[in-house]
Amino acid sequence: MNQAVDPKVDGLIRFRMDLSYEGSDFAGWAKQPGLKTIQGTLLDALELIFGKTVDDFAMRVAGRTDAGVHAEAQVIHLDLSVGQLKRLGRSDNVPAKLNSLLPREIRIKTFEKAPKDFDARFAASFRRYKYTIADSVSGWNPLFSRTRLWVTYELDTKAMQLAANELLGLHDFAAFSKPKANATAIRELKLLKISRNKSLGNVIEIELKADAFAHNMVRSIVGALVKVGAGKATPKDVAKALKSKHRGHGFKVVGPEGLSLVEVGYPANKDMAKQRAKARNMRSLGD
Repeated sequence: MNQAVDPKVDGLIRFRMDLSYEGSDFAGWAKQPGLKTIQGTLLDALELIFGKTVDDFAMRVAGRTDAGVHAEAQVIHLDLSVGQLKRLGRSDNVPAKLNSLLPREIRIKTFEKAPKDFDARFAASFRRYKYTIADSVSGWNPLFSRTRLWVTYELDTKAMQLAANELLGLHDFAAFSKPKANATAIRELKLLKISRNKSLGNVIEIELKADAFAHNMVRSIVGALVKVGAGKATPKDVAKALKSKHRGHGFKVVGPEGLSLVEVGYPANKDMAKQRAKARNMRSLGD
């Protein structure tokens, strides 16, 4: 971290932090009274270094993961004053300081001054998730019991891919997401790939990439694909559910244990402001 920086408006300087975590024992990302969360645990450590704050350092996250969900590449931003930065003294290795205070399930990877117009959430151009499943073909490795969904039967990955193809593109994913007031489920699903990873015991990996994801969207989609892979639904059933825009389709939301945020993408610095404005607009299928 470069401490010799000029203060921005209101004397605050924006920083980008990259981190990873194993979310099994956390009640999701967002701070909640009386619950152990990723954000709450991180804020406790930050306040030990920089002092108490009334606004949680204006922290914003790229993707608010649910309870039990993991992240290999989460991104946040926070705003610090010159006075707060002075509390670092001669040592400005913020990741090392934070990691010494955090549980081993959370690791800070980088902490850097953010580029102009950076916003961890609204400047992001895409998010990429991975969902891992161990079926009867791959077998169950207890060492990964907290980071994979285990099923007792074989899944047909070819049928799952055919169903996945029905979901690609710009759609209203209301049928595959939890309703949220004053929000839309219109998203552009850019990648939905199903494959077996032989190097990890032939487990099934479902890779999803979109401009953004609605609440429960990933786990809802995976639930539909699992049902198709088990021979209990067809790709046409998935396409029909998508077009219905309703959740009464019978596909279940799978558990969080197999899900991890693996990448957040951002545009070039010169395009950050444009991306922020685009992300704040209410989506429509006419965009």
